[in-house]
Amino acid sequence: MVDSLVSFFVNIFGFLGTSALGKNITIFLISLMPILELRGGMAAARILGLNPYLSLLICVIANIIPIPLILWFITPVLDWFKKKKFLRKFALWCEKHAQKNLGKIDNLKYYGLFVFVAVPLPTTGAWTGCLIAALLGLDKKKSMVAAIAGVLVAGLIMLLITYGIFGGLF
Repeated sequence: MVDSLVSFFVNIFGFLGTSALGKNITIFLISLMPILELRGGMAAARILGLNPYLSLLICVIANIIPIPLILWFITPVLDWFKKKKFLRKFALWCEKHAQKNLGKIDNLKYYGLFVFVAVPLPTTGAWTGCLIAALLGLDKKKSMVAAIAGVLVAGLIMLLITYGIFGGLF
């Protein structure tokens, strides 16, 4: 499923061109997106034939950008969404999605957040991890450090998966 999404977005962003800059902007935009995040960006970089180390840097930076925004602003935004009839369902869906994973972080707090973000599995990552941290009321600065550390580890894992030892499997 992730491969299909990555291919879909690589095609969507095809208008950016086939230049190195256009391809790098493509992986940057994919890495900013919830669900795909850095994992999708690195897979797209492989599809586009980009340099693995530059791609890793671009994807990590893009995946880190939303972290403080989510931690500091997601709770008030969701509260505001709940007051709007047409956005209420989306806000409730976000909270429900976070609630399903709440136990994975709640017991271990910041270490749990780090591991949740670091392990490159579907529905884990910085977006969901920071949403859960915000809903749990965890300290924002400590959560930001844990999430950034998780993104860095996820980046290294994805580098190995997409370009390294396991590159031929995926």
